[in-house]
Amino acid sequence: MTAVDADGRTARLMWTHYEPVHAVTYFHPRARAAYGAAGLRGYWRGYFAGRAAPLGPTGPAPVIAAFYNFAPHMVIRALPEVWQLATPDQALRARLTGAVQALAELTYELPERHLVEAADLLEAATDGLETGGRVLGAANAALPRGEYPLARLWQAATTLREHRGDGHVAALVAADLDPVETLAWRVAVDMPPANLLGRGWSEQEWSQARERLTVRGWLDADGKPTERGRSAFQAIEDATDLAAARPWLTLGPDRAHRLRDLLDPIARAAHTVIPPDSPIGLPPLAS
Repeated sequence: MTAVDADGRTARLMWTHYEPVHAVTYFHPRARAAYGAAGLRGYWRGYFAGRAAPLGPTGPAPVIAAFYNFAPHMVIRALPEVWQLATPDQALRARLTGAVQALAELTYELPERHLVEAADLLEAATDGLETGGRVLGAANAALPRGEYPLARLWQAATTLREHRGDGHVAALVAADLDPVETLAWRVAVDMPPANLLGRGWSEQEWSQARERLTVRGWLDADGKPTERGRSAFQAIEDATDLAAARPWLTLGPDRAHRLRDLLDPIARAAHTVIPPDSPIGLPPLAS
């Protein structure tokens, strides 16, 4: 195994441990209730306002580009209208409040020193984070750090998550895989269609994306993934992992290993509220 392979494997392993910490904001009832209390009723209002809030009172165009896999009309329906319901600052407070309440419920058995050490190490991984070309990662990295361990933990996990996501979008663009083609590929490989159809694309757009993947040689005549397609998409995943490796090189192997151990029970608790077939595509944690 080369150093590049090792770096990518470490980045992916750490992703499986911090992504669940972030993801409680989408799936835990307390997180959704916090958005509702801020006036952002309805799942997608909270989602778009909460995730876009670090960018300020933006319109739809930057969000269409940065979020990548939503049909433009779906984003346009949410933005900028949500800012009439809650300002970006109010949305940020709601998302942090809801996430902290969710994590408090999930981690109440862990001692505070465990959470403090995890937050310290996760924040250390974000120190000096290279944010060039990473809009969502940069916007989250610029936010003030939380005052309490769970707030610090969630915000650092979110910064790393969006930093990695920006790199994934760059890899998709470099491979000339457009948003709806990306979703169509996921459905062909392992994702229930219902989980991704909610991104706003029409049936015609789905059908055309499948046709393009077939012409490209990624899908066969029956719509099944080909070896060519699997190999090409694996190259995208590898590029994503490598682009996300620098925080763990900065942290060093010993501290990264310690952080993984600290995050493991938190991630396992978070998995209890994340649907196993969620669009995030998180693999189960190794037992």
